[in-house]
Amino acid sequence: MEIEVTRTLIVAGAVASRDYQDVHHDADAAREKGSPDVFMNILTTNGLVGRYVTDYFGPSAVLRRVAIRLGAPNYPGDTMVLSGTVTALGEDGTVEVSVVGANRLGRHVTGTVTVSVGVSADVTVPEGSA
Repeated sequence: MEIEVTRTLIVAGAVASRDYQDVHHDADAAREKGSPDVFMNILTTNGLVGRYVTDYFGPSAVLRRVAIRLGAPNYPGDTMVLSGTVTALGEDGTVEVSVVGANRLGRHVTGTVTVSVGVSADVTVPEGSA
C-alpha cells in the first residue's frame, strides 16, 4: 500500500490523536529542534499500519495487537510503502503479520500485527505478502 505523506495528513493525524507537540504541526518549531520539517507522529503511523492490515483481510478483520517501532521520519512529500508477510497462523483464527513501512530515507516503521480474521483453524489463510 502506498501512502502519500502530506502536510495535511501529518497535522490532521497529530490533532486527531491529541498530540499537540509542535514538531507535528509547526515547521519553524520543528526546524528549531533540528528537523528539516514537521514529521508524522507514532499514533498516525500506528493507525496506518492497522488500516493496511485490516484492508487486506477485509471487513471482518479485528486488530488484536499492534507492536511497532519507528525508524526514519515521514516528512511532507514522502511516499510510505507498506508491505507485510504472514508469519504465523493461530488455531483461534488469528494471523500474525510482519509489517514494514519504508520511505526515501529507509524504514519508517517495522512491527508485528496480530489480527482475527473470523475463520476457523481448518480454513487456510493466504500466506505470503499481505
